[in-house]
Amino acid sequence: MLVRGISAINWLVGQILSWLALACVLVCFTVVVQRYFFNTSTLWVQDLYVWVSGAMFTGVAGFALLRDDHVRVDIFYRPASVRWKAAADLFGVVFFLLPFMYVVLAYTYPAVARSWGYHEGSSNIGGMPGLFILKSFVIVFAVLVGLQGIAMALRSILVLTNNENLLPPDLRYGANDVKEAH
Repeated sequence: MLVRGISAINWLVGQILSWLALACVLVCFTVVVQRYFFNTSTLWVQDLYVWVSGAMFTGVAGFALLRDDHVRVDIFYRPASVRWKAAADLFGVVFFLLPFMYVVLAYTYPAVARSWGYHEGSSNIGGMPGLFILKSFVIVFAVLVGLQGIAMALRSILVLTNNENLLPPDLRYGANDVKEAH
């Protein structure tokens, strides 16, 4: 099933790229140690910190959408019925998420292609090479979030057509809800 395949891709990317959080902490620690204990600074290490965090946050956005971890004003959403949630998700994906991902792709692709064309590096002297790779993560972001949006829309359609039983239990509405202890 397409919903399962897209969700599996985002789950795998999320599992892999979430390890960049550890790399980010280690690089940040290195920058602090260099600066405050050795009175020195290496520009490419500072670039690395920004680049690793940028790659992580753009790369795991589809995973966050899969897990329903994005911020949502849920005054009306949380207590709503599953069908209402499905209708709201379908509307949001079709009229907001997918058009926005298209705009991101359309406006980003030329800049990323140009960056790859001359292997753009850091604008800082002594900074990291390979800025074109980091810029590519904006495209990765748009593709993965867009794909997960399609999976959300398909899931919503299954719910609205009373076919939610075709979804695996882990992809049904409420599967990722945190159970509160009373």
